[in-house]
Amino acid sequence: MSKIAAGITGVHGWVPEYRLDNDELSTMVETSDEWIMQRIGIKERRILKAGATSDMGAKAVEGLLKKTGTAPGEVDLLICATITSDYHFPSAANLIADKAGIKGAWSFDISAACSGFVYGLQTAAAFVGSGQYKKVVLVGADMMSAITDYTDRTTCPLFGDGAAAVMIEAVDENLGVMDAILEADGSGMQNLHMKAGGSAFPASHETVDAREHFVYQEGQAVFKVAVSKMADVSVEIMEKNKLTPESLNWLVPHQANMRIIEAVARRMGISKEKVMINIEKYGNTTAATIPLCLWEWEPLLKKGDNLILAAFGGGFTWGSLYLKWAYDGKKNND
Repeated sequence: MSKIAAGITGVHGWVPEYRLDNDELSTMVETSDEWIMQRIGIKERRILKAGATSDMGAKAVEGLLKKTGTAPGEVDLLICATITSDYHFPSAANLIADKAGIKGAWSFDISAACSGFVYGLQTAAAFVGSGQYKKVVLVGADMMSAITDYTDRTTCPLFGDGAAAVMIEAVDENLGVMDAILEADGSGMQNLHMKAGGSAFPASHETVDAREHFVYQEGQAVFKVAVSKMADVSVEIMEKNKLTPESLNWLVPHQANMRIIEAVARRMGISKEKVMINIEKYGNTTAATIPLCLWEWEPLLKKGDNLILAAFGGGFTWGSLYLKWAYDGKKNND
């Protein structure tokens, strides 16, 4: 049996109302709007004041189901890409499905940090491609404010909260997920991790006092590796699929740092007009950054558009995915 083509047939996002801008942040730590904008490119980030990751994910899924005219009972599988699940267990995916009224489907989380959505999209496409599953919902959701140390000026300007969900279904043969290159290197853990709370360092008075339940990042080291890996894998997938800067319609990069995004685009030889960028408004929402871009740019996307999704995350994890857009986005927004 020939493989079934699988693609995105709908997208919807949700972000909290509260905006934490650079001016307010500068009252919490020694920083400034100018410093953050020059080095990172973030103006504000959304913060969830009440609730958890599954609440944001459920809002995104409910909007997606309504937008695509899908009954909750039609969903076969729900996958959530997150590193900030409400609990160690059950999974955020289980809680999202329950809150969105999805019954009779199975669900699980993918933990790949900022690469989670790209990992998840390849996984969801494989389930649809198997022929066993007709409708798979993939959610990228993270409440990064829950693991951000707002006394650490090197990390607290980076992160925000948000969620977005996509529907993956069978599509025409020449559309959907065409190719993916996904990689990982566990030795990168030393540069980007959250030390405590797992089996290696269970929660204790000592770990709490040492502030080890927050994101730890060695910024300069991570920056160098992120630029190299994201750019290399994005160029590789272009060459492998004979894509040129002219035939590529959109680069959808993980929104971690404006300088990383610009460096990757330069290596790929594409202009800034072809790059989806919303980091200024939302900051780094980890697994949610790429689908939030797709949600925001949906009205501009046309059936057959060539997209490359690229990400780099803690772990280290990284990858790129070549996607041919499956529908005219403007129709879903009329």
